Amino acid sequence: RVFDTPLAEAGIIGTAIGMAMNGLVPVVEMQFDAFAYPAFEQITSHLAKLRNRTRGRLALPVVVRIPYGGGIGGVEHHSDASEAYYVHTPGLRVVTPGSPADAYHLLRQSIECADPVIFLEPKLRYWSKEPVPAEPGPALDRAVVRRAGRDVTLIAYGGMLGTAIETAEAAVEEGWDVEVVDLRSLSPFDDATVAESVRRTGRAVVVHEAAGFAGYGAELAARLTEQCFHYLEAPILRV
Repeated sequence: RVFDTPLAEAGIIGTAIGMAMNGLVPVVEMQFDAFAYPAFEQITSHLAKLRNRTRGRLALPVVVRIPYGGGIGGVEHHSDASEAYYVHTPGLRVVTPGSPADAYHLLRQSIECADPVIFLEPKLRYWSKEPVPAEPGPALDRAVVRRAGRDVTLIAYGGMLGTAIETAEAAVEEGWDVEVVDLRSLSPFDDATVAESVRRTGRAVVVHEAAGFAGYGAELAARLTEQCFHYLEAPILRV
């Protein structure tokens, strides 16, 4: 069911927690990113912490779907990049698909997961279409190399994945062979896949819609600099 007012969304997370405690698997849809803030206290203080609070005895398999990001001409309450809020909260898994096929498989995996999952849906890609393969997609917490390359790694997620792939294709005319890595899972972060790509290409650019200062890309740049410092030909950039 869709709850499309802030007051309704403030209470529905508490209802979802109660449902999960009684053996159900609630899937909540928020409309839209900024409308989810009235429910933020329930998500971060209760949904994220109850499993650890009960020493693992009580799982809360709740999926919270949140349309986020820009690209649709919406302003004020319809264009936030709020991923850093949820990634910063221990106990939550945070994922975001970059394509229709991955949205299908990632959502199914999120519903099957025993942990609470924040499922960020890029509004920019809501009208995208492609065939959806029947075989399962990559594991819930794994990044994927969507385009192989040797000169530089573009790291993207959600709505910016398509932009990164288009950029990589256009860069061929400039003589650049660009690799594109789709993070898919923002928390936990797949260090192994991303670091392996950056070490191989020697350069990295993080592409995201969030604020440059203290945005999610800032953590990626710092983390990869620590892990790949001796392999880098240039500083990691955020755009």
